[in-house]
Amino acid sequence: MKDAVIIEAVRTPFAKYNGAFRDIPANKLLANALQSVVSRSGIDKEKIEDVIAGSVTQIGEQAADIARQSSLMAGFPVEVAGVTLNRFCGSGQQAVHFGSQVIDAGDANYIIACGAESMTRVAMLTDMTLGEPYKDFAPMGAELLKQYPLVHQGVSAELIADKWGISRADVDAFAIDSHAKAQAAINTGANKEISPMQGLDKEGNSIILEADEGVRAVIDSDKLSSLKTIFRPKGDGVVTAGNASQISDGAAAVLIANKKIAVADGFKPRARFRARVVVGSDPVLQLDGPIAATKLALKKAGLTVDDIDWFEINEAFATVSLAWMKAINPAPEKVNPWGGAIAHGHPLGATGAGLMAKMLAGLEATDGQFALQTMCIGLGMATATIIERI
Repeated sequence: MKDAVIIEAVRTPFAKYNGAFRDIPANKLLANALQSVVSRSGIDKEKIEDVIAGSVTQIGEQAADIARQSSLMAGFPVEVAGVTLNRFCGSGQQAVHFGSQVIDAGDANYIIACGAESMTRVAMLTDMTLGEPYKDFAPMGAELLKQYPLVHQGVSAELIADKWGISRADVDAFAIDSHAKAQAAINTGANKEISPMQGLDKEGNSIILEADEGVRAVIDSDKLSSLKTIFRPKGDGVVTAGNASQISDGAAAVLIANKKIAVADGFKPRARFRARVVVGSDPVLQLDGPIAATKLALKKAGLTVDDIDWFEINEAFATVSLAWMKAINPAPEKVNPWGGAIAHGHPLGATGAGLMAKMLAGLEATDGQFALQTMCIGLGMATATIIERI
């Protein structure tokens, strides 16, 4: 088995829904990330052997293998192949898993694992409805729905709150903290993983977006607490638009290599993989999988919670992150130290690779050794990765 290592990891800033990247299709977002990871690493494009991309809503302009499209748009040689996968919100992280596993198997020396999503231009779930607005899960068929009465993830997020005793005050406080940490990272220029990208301001003027667009410097706690609980309209729920992840646009890319070859070629490896796991969980509760995934990853790596210096749990919903924290019991200051998806957004297929880039930058900034990333995934799944800084 070869030793897969991360050489470089970058992401675009994440733009708000109908924000700075509203006119940019996903293939162009991804092409920008590919160009950035090549530029920062200094690798010759000819050395790349495959581009593995995560993208969730693969319909219309986001269909037809954007990994291949984007690699061509980025000026890669035609010999560099590309493949696009879909593990829902874990797609970008799964791309990193698959890419590093290809390296470990000895089937390639250099792979770019990546992800992209324009949620502004391609509405979530329209791949299931063939472009029509989402109403329910009927397109999945009566047989599956009879076996499992599938619900929207927001409904599952409420079920998570019920099971783990999470209050409205808890989730709103978590959301405020996410924005505060993300804003602090922006203020200090901490997000070295971000590669600025051209976009548009509200008036349509060209700008360079240098930081995540959805982060709020100040959160009005009264306004936050007044938001309606969307999935329990009678007001007995906790999930609102303010304590769930933002709809966003963005892309990310991670250059993974065979350590021996990379060192011989003059590259400096930054991290190695200690564990890569995926688990299934109850498809109705559907969002508690990160608990089992985290435990399995720690077991595979031979590590404990206390050994981890930096945790990234995707903030799809605050209830998910808080339930995970109750079950895993990490030191709170180690969890999403630069904020999470409630603040910076969650461009579905891009987030997994984007969090990997952020996590590596954070590990280096704090002189840490181990970092763990985990994500809840629709239909009851979760991914987890542990990396070790070299």
